[in-house]
Amino acid sequence: MKKILFSHSYFLRFDPKQWSTGQPYAPLGTLYAAALMRENGYDVSLFDVMFSHQPEEVIAALDEQQPDFFVMYDDGFNYLTKMCLTNMREAAFKMIKLAKQKGCTVIVSSSDSTDHYEQYLNEGADFILIGEAEFTLLELVQSITGGKNNFTAIQGLAFKDSDALIKTSRRTVIKELDTLPLPAWDLINIEPYKQSWLKHAGYFSMNMATTRGCPFKCNWCAKPIYGNRYNSRSPENVIKELKLLKEKYQFDHIWFCDDIFGLKPGWVNEMAALAEMERLQFRFKIQSRADLLVQENYVTALARAGCENVWIGAESGSQKILDAMDKGITVAQIYKAVKLLKEYGINPSFFIQFGYPGETKEDIKLTMKMINELLPYEIGISVSYPLPGTVFYEKVKLQLKEKANWTDSNEMALMFKNTYQPQFYKQLHRYVHKSYRKHLAFENLLKLFMYPLKANLFTLKKALSGLYYLPAAFIEKIKLNHLEKAL
Repeated sequence: MKKILFSHSYFLRFDPKQWSTGQPYAPLGTLYAAALMRENGYDVSLFDVMFSHQPEEVIAALDEQQPDFFVMYDDGFNYLTKMCLTNMREAAFKMIKLAKQKGCTVIVSSSDSTDHYEQYLNEGADFILIGEAEFTLLELVQSITGGKNNFTAIQGLAFKDSDALIKTSRRTVIKELDTLPLPAWDLINIEPYKQSWLKHAGYFSMNMATTRGCPFKCNWCAKPIYGNRYNSRSPENVIKELKLLKEKYQFDHIWFCDDIFGLKPGWVNEMAALAEMERLQFRFKIQSRADLLVQENYVTALARAGCENVWIGAESGSQKILDAMDKGITVAQIYKAVKLLKEYGINPSFFIQFGYPGETKEDIKLTMKMINELLPYEIGISVSYPLPGTVFYEKVKLQLKEKANWTDSNEMALMFKNTYQPQFYKQLHRYVHKSYRKHLAFENLLKLFMYPLKANLFTLKKALSGLYYLPAAFIEKIKLNHLEKAL
């Protein structure tokens, strides 16, 4: 029986912001691939680098397992892997070399290797899997173990034949997701994940995917793995996995990591009904769109199912910028969606990005106005980040010669020319956060005065935080104004 050692290239310690946050999720895509290979008769093992200190730690796993194949299969459901951080890329290159030294056939699947397959092949990888890769991996390994060398017939593959670079036709995405085995959760040591969550958040969250792909056309969003097709697991299949995870790991919370959760009409209600039948009670968070969240039947279904937090790709409070991004939503829809979510007891959270080409000071003010008026539960702020394969990337790629990727997710560097210099956007990030916290404090202070009998420790703490955030926001604004004038 041929042996396969799976790994991935996301080292939590190499991303200081995420390490400090301490809320890691297991490499779900890796576990799916391992499950499929095991189902087809291969001896599979996993070296999880999530908590590793350095890539050289893989040597012990290679020596112990002595695998025929080393498969570096990144988690395509995690947005952090889509960012192609250079810290992770360098670690991947090192692991490729170490596996080659042990005589392994090295196979790589990731957003970064899909976009830069030639670089990975030059670093020693034997094959790069392009796009959705489970069945490409199976077909490739079967071909190698069967002694067949005609790899050009395998879709979704890049490799070298002598000095020639070969890239085969793209593989069609998997439509029937229920045909895949459930992720190989038993291969991973979940305890470090659980302890990190309990320490930093006070509860234990696990990740699941109910769909693959996104049918919408935002021109800055790269989809190198699952593409623009949208395919869904059945509610029955999802409940089966939820039961397994609840029984085995006793999670408190689920992060449904779909690009868009529950887009198929009636799906969320079906899942909620099945969960009730199985007496499964859990809280969860999702990603969705403002134009979906203005539909009351969708929001009521989410509330019934146990949704507590919806991350909305709000991006900007300027309609001009939303249109430039091809978001397909309106600012009015964002306002309506937030109102509806709050009515049903669901927390709305915002993804926001600054620095999109053409953004002016007035557009920034509109975004800040939206944040401070709607006061989402959480905000995630970034600057526009060009990802290969997008319309946005094509617009700015000539400016990316010196730098095209961040080192880690906290770098926040604007890598192309815009209205302001990169230092301005870093300071803007600090100011927006302080301003948002200040407005939250004022809202809670108002609650204390209006409803004193309903006051609790949380409300009191939030209100008192204004003593810090009021002067802090003022100071950050002064710094921002100085940068605006200086640059």
